[in-house]
Amino acid sequence: MSVIKMEGKERPDTPCVAVCSTTFDDVCRGCGRTVAEVAEWVFMTAEQKDVVWTRILAEGYPKRNT
Repeated sequence: MSVIKMEGKERPDTPCVAVCSTTFDDVCRGCGRTVAEVAEWVFMTAEQKDVVWTRILAEGYPKRNT
């Protein structure tokens, strides 16, 4: 898995935690991305990904089932 540097910390290149569920709305219960963000992730620029990362981290994602 690729890792990128952000704010002095290493971060995976995707927020996916393989806990995929959009059963009740358009937001994945595992990573916090919308269905559109998941679909477009590989086409997003680094800046677009940073915007998504900032939002999902502020919302407490990504989450793993423990």
